[in-house]
Amino acid sequence: MKTGVFIRILLILLAVVAAAMVFPLIIAAASGESRMVLAFLIPAGTAVIAAVPAAVKIRKQKISFSVSDGFLLVFLAWALIGVFGAVPYMLSGLFGGFTDAVFESVSGFTTTGATVIGDIEAMPRSLLFWRGMTHWLGGMGIVVLTVALLPLLGVGGARMFQAESPGPENDKVTPKVTETAKILWFFYIILTAAQFLLLLAGGMDWFDASVHAFSTMATGGFSTRNSSIAAYNSPWIEWVCTVFMVLAGFNFILYYRLLKGKFRDVLNNTEAKAYCLILLTAVTIITLSILPGAASFGEALRQASFHAASILTTTGFAVTDHNLWPSLAQAVLFLLMFVGGCSGSTAGGIKVIRQVVLFKQAGNEMKKLIYPKGVFSIKLNKKEGRKHVVYGVAGFVFLYLVLVLAVTVFTATAGTDIFSSLNAALITVGNIGLGLGRTGPAYTFGDFPGYLKWVFSFAMIAGRLELWTVFVFFSRDYWRR
Repeated sequence: MKTGVFIRILLILLAVVAAAMVFPLIIAAASGESRMVLAFLIPAGTAVIAAVPAAVKIRKQKISFSVSDGFLLVFLAWALIGVFGAVPYMLSGLFGGFTDAVFESVSGFTTTGATVIGDIEAMPRSLLFWRGMTHWLGGMGIVVLTVALLPLLGVGGARMFQAESPGPENDKVTPKVTETAKILWFFYIILTAAQFLLLLAGGMDWFDASVHAFSTMATGGFSTRNSSIAAYNSPWIEWVCTVFMVLAGFNFILYYRLLKGKFRDVLNNTEAKAYCLILLTAVTIITLSILPGAASFGEALRQASFHAASILTTTGFAVTDHNLWPSLAQAVLFLLMFVGGCSGSTAGGIKVIRQVVLFKQAGNEMKKLIYPKGVFSIKLNKKEGRKHVVYGVAGFVFLYLVLVLAVTVFTATAGTDIFSSLNAALITVGNIGLGLGRTGPAYTFGDFPGYLKWVFSFAMIAGRLELWTVFVFFSRDYWRR
């Protein structure tokens, strides 16, 4: 019975993604891209037709999920959606094979932004729009979106929500998970629309503005131009993208607190303060480092702010080739790849809150050496933190580094230099999309062998689900339950 329920819910998830294909389908029809019309119509039509009886059947069943069920369902959902989203790429006839299509799709949905496409501007407009949409759907989470819709079918989505967002500060803003999901999507849509309008004001057409707003708010990085944001040569557009990358890296729950007038909660938020401090420090150092080679202080500040925000929030946009920057500036960007955005944001990476917890715990351990009988605890948001939070963070960071090292070793088997191998691992596990060396702005992932693209795809999904949802399947206790 549970297998049947899983299949029906997965079909409903695919129907949600299929519904989004209507937009690139319309663009394909309007642009005269006849092949792309079929590339979107075939998978979308098939998914919707299959989902209708599943939705009718599921309304008649009383369904409850355990935490273990939630883990399995969410992992299967992301894996299946990655493959389903690859169908338009395959049917376009513009990709080298199934492997490349799946890699591009997974990179889009996980908001990684790594690509195998060499000439982006040669791609059909509908396909570029679809790439941007995969970012936007994956940014806030396809499962989170579905959680908001499942009550219409009589299904509770709390377990799925918990499995997709297993971070240390997975707060609900309302007692009902579905209401929380709707509120998060509300702010997501509002911010996306605001950036879209500002990009239009900066000279972008509606198509480019849409795709870049999708990519920015999802902290993804897919662009419609080969040289990314640099193609527009516009300080206005660069600053707009910088500001919205930073906003996308904040915990979205804080926006709800602001709307409710709870300014003290925001001002006292430990992670938000640390996030701002890290960003300002990085921008200052990079600006001073690249200033001698810049045309002006304003240009140095703009490029430093843009790239620091792009890497910290794991977006992956670029306005220049930072491989040509001084070593100090590159070192700062490299360190930012180990940080990530805030919990409850669309950004990837380890997350700032985990860095803060480990930093505070390290301070407590040093105090313990001086005062062996002392009892010390960490404080988060001016409240005493519980010990289990430290244990959870330590376990996560350990698994994160293990996966990064494993992917590094796999990448090195293809003859890639060790620095580029490490960057490729950080990019895929952290969903960053842009790094240094062979993973910098001037390169794509198309040159990596096929088997590595499958390794990278797994790493991207694991990173997007914050590891636990994937690594739990390697536990014997899970299969003994």
